[in-house]
Amino acid sequence: MKIIGFNASPRRNGNTAWAMGQIMESAAEAGAETRIFHSGELNISPCKGCLGCAKGGGCVVDDDMREIYAALKQSDGLVLGSPLYMAQMSGQAKVFTDRLFAQITPRFSPRFNEENAGKRLILVFTQGNPDQSRFQAYYDYTRDMFRMLEFDVQDFIVAAGTRGGQASENTELRDLLREAGQKLARGISTY
Repeated sequence: MKIIGFNASPRRNGNTAWAMGQIMESAAEAGAETRIFHSGELNISPCKGCLGCAKGGGCVVDDDMREIYAALKQSDGLVLGSPLYMAQMSGQAKVFTDRLFAQITPRFSPRFNEENAGKRLILVFTQGNPDQSRFQAYYDYTRDMFRMLEFDVQDFIVAAGTRGGQASENTELRDLLREAGQKLARGISTY
């Protein structure tokens, strides 16, 4: 079992990175091979809308996303973590998500059906607002978008009220994250 993570927070050691780290560490303890990509250390350009990918060779942009495409192709699961900025995923998460466009045919059916259909996914969002359901409409939209890409959304975790590094102090959250990592490594859906 191979699981990759994409930390879409510009802060390598912030709440989002900590939350993802709990999931990935737990998955590794359950036998998964794990790797986290940190957006702040990568050169990933926005989608150029050139449709070069529609010609069948994949994305034509030569940047660090190529390494992520290759890792994603070989993985069994993905953990995408993002802080919530202005009631939606971070710009880094949006660029990553937009670049997945290269994995969709012009008819909007996933090009990678055999390789990626049903790939397990955990979405992790951290937000300063303590009301966990405050942005539920956005979270539902995001889940549905990844389902359109044929990911198997296994879990969706919202760490609310985590402004200023408070996530690591929440033992209930830590236990939830670690359980999600164990289940991801074993292929058990919690969502």
